[in-house]
Amino acid sequence: MKLTAENSKGEKMKYRLARSMKECMKTMSVDNITVKQITENCGVTRQTFYRNFMDKFDLINWYFDKLLAKSFEHMGMGKTVYDALVKKFTYIQEEHVFFAAAFKYDSQNSLRQHDFELILDFYENLIREKTGRIPDETIHCILEMYCHSSIYMTVKWVLGELECAPEGLAKILVDGMPGKLSELFEKLEILS
Repeated sequence: MKLTAENSKGEKMKYRLARSMKECMKTMSVDNITVKQITENCGVTRQTFYRNFMDKFDLINWYFDKLLAKSFEHMGMGKTVYDALVKKFTYIQEEHVFFAAAFKYDSQNSLRQHDFELILDFYENLIREKTGRIPDETIHCILEMYCHSSIYMTVKWVLGELECAPEGLAKILVDGMPGKLSELFEKLEILS
């Protein structure tokens, strides 16, 4: 019982710090935001921040993980790649200010790299669960290429360089899936 209460308290603090980060992002670029500003904005100490996160990028990636977990959970309940992507992009759209600022940053510990690693792992684990084996080297390479492309299009969309609804972006990513990957996902009954 005590462990659950501590985890709940820790989660609340993390969300509190994330809200503070989002507030800072409304007026500053990620590069210019400091941990001091984040903590002062929500009335906690720097020590509290560092008990929860390594740095501001760790906070951004944690918040993104929470969003992604919701869309992946959706897909794990028998939904399709398209459905999961629509859910992911809807969450991103609802938090547009946060993700526009986070995706602009493309250096150390960036959200772009974090998103790539998460979705690549997710798709490889999904294939393993559905087939009982690790994807072969060809599928792995195709997945890497597809995941990088999908991040690229997501960033363009978040930054306003591509105008469409979450459903439109999800359709673009499903339609643009490489043939071998599309065939595999069709066979696994998770494509559309």
